[in-house]
Amino acid sequence: MLNRRKIFTAVAAATMVAGLSAGTAAAATPTAGPQGPAYTAARSCAYYTGTTLTDRGDKGLRVKEVQCLLLSWGFNVGPDGVDGDFGPNTEGAVRQFQGWYGGLSVDGQVGVNTWRALRS
Repeated sequence: MLNRRKIFTAVAAATMVAGLSAGTAAAATPTAGPQGPAYTAARSCAYYTGTTLTDRGDKGLRVKEVQCLLLSWGFNVGPDGVDGDFGPNTEGAVRQFQGWYGGLSVDGQVGVNTWRALRS
């Protein structure tokens, strides 16, 4: 009985420490930029594999790929999610990503360099 009590106490303490550590890590997460498991997400969404310039007003699979990749990095593309419509929310997310990633022109357009960064 004494061993079971020790084991239970040890497990409860470890669980509590793990929960406190997770809460601290979540509180330190930046508000703009990747969040949570996005760092290890696969960097392909299988909508499009090219690098054609994609920007506001575009529609279709290229835009879905951009939106999906942005989401995988933890950036918000708007309430409609991956809808294939490159509107102001997607442009804003692209600009945030470009500024966060570094070394990219913050222009809201997805050119060769931004495509490469999104897929890295």
